[in-house]
Amino acid sequence: MNSKERILGRVRRALADVPRDDPPYEQAVARDYAREHGDRSVEETVELLADNLADYRAIVHRTDAEGLAGLIAGLLEKRGSTSVLAPPGLDEGWLAATGVTRVADRAESTPHELDRVDSVVTACAVAIAETGTIVLDGSPDQGRRRITLVPDHHVCVVRVPGQVVSSVPQGLERLDPARPLTWISGPSATSDIELDRVEGVHGPRTLEVILVGEA
Repeated sequence: MNSKERILGRVRRALADVPRDDPPYEQAVARDYAREHGDRSVEETVELLADNLADYRAIVHRTDAEGLAGLIAGLLEKRGSTSVLAPPGLDEGWLAATGVTRVADRAESTPHELDRVDSVVTACAVAIAETGTIVLDGSPDQGRRRITLVPDHHVCVVRVPGQVVSSVPQGLERLDPARPLTWISGPSATSDIELDRVEGVHGPRTLEVILVGEA
């Protein structure tokens, strides 16, 4: 018996005496809370996202579809990146303007190999304005969870306004809870008991978010 089977066995035993007529989870919790705070237009929601991302020390850029490849190339050049990790489903056009060596998202990559990668470029699943949060769900254009946690520089592309929502409840409606979700609110940061902030401990020190206008 492995660890998973032991844990599931304990859960089953704990639930053995639960009456079968208990309401299902979807009905057991009241969902009458506010779905968003305030009445904002689409443009105001996008501005709120940009403001909150910047407040979390993410670097926010704006462009359109035609300027996206050039902007990404410029960010990698400014960073001095010599290698960039690209998920298998990333739009090829996004990296068309850069000659930086590409690293594939491979299951057998070790943490040490990923740590040697200068930058990673991904898309996202959804962006939440009220919390300044970007969510990745492991889709082909976002790759494995670890590729955005080990390299020191993450460039994340958000399609505006299609991928932007106001609130967490609205974001959850777009996400599959069975997928490996990564919630990102600014670059990695932690503080000790004296509130000394250290960045890059649990993820990239630098998060650059590109808000790209949809046609």
